[in-house]
This record gives sequence, structure tokens and C-alpha cells, in this order.
Amino acid sequence: MGNHNKVRSLYFYKDYFEVFFVKQNQKVKDKIIWTFELVQTQVRLSENYFKVIEQNEGIYEIRVQLGNNNIRIFCFFDRGKLIVVANAFYKKTQKTPKQEIIKAISIKKEYESEKE
Repeated sequence: MGNHNKVRSLYFYKDYFEVFFVKQNQKVKDKIIWTFELVQTQVRLSENYFKVIEQNEGIYEIRVQLGNNNIRIFCFFDRGKLIVVANAFYKKTQKTPKQEIIKAISIKKEYESEKE
């Protein structure tokens, strides 16, 4: 999968995602990277990997599954193509924790206000 196949680009805003990523073991990191590759190169994405989580706010989740581990990485679009990666967490329950969604929304607002 070369760079020329990209249909989306990932942009890591500040260190919100990195703080989560560096704490993971290599297996988890590899799976996250594999999923990112998929998100960037597949024109049509299955809901297993990418899903809208908060329609009104334009928040999406990249879904990483490794065994019983469900990792959710929140993101949003900029100019249609760029996926700006925000916070990430382990999803332990059926429902997505409200505070994680609120955090993603505030990261998006922060990003947008800095761009102006």
C-alpha cells in the first residue's frame, strides 16, 4: 500500500492521540497502524472500522479491535479529506462514554478556532 493510494490523509492534532498511543504494547500499536492504513486507502469503509458517532458535531470514530480490546479513536474531517485525529480510549461498555464524545467535540472546536 503505497502513499499514492491515499483517499484520505491523517493529521494528528497536538498530542491528544499520541499520549494514548505510546502507552500501548506493540501488538496494539501494529493493529492501530494497520487500521489507519485501511482508513487512508479504502474508498468505501466498513462500519467495522469507521463510523459516525456524533452526526451534528461531525465526530467519527476509527474502530480498532484486537481480541477483546475495543479501541475507539475519535476524529473529524477538515476540507472533506483530512481526518484530524483527536482522543482515543478503550471502549469497555456498550455505550460510548459521554465524556469522551464531549472531549472530542472540544478538541474539534479548539482545532477550528486555531485555524481561523
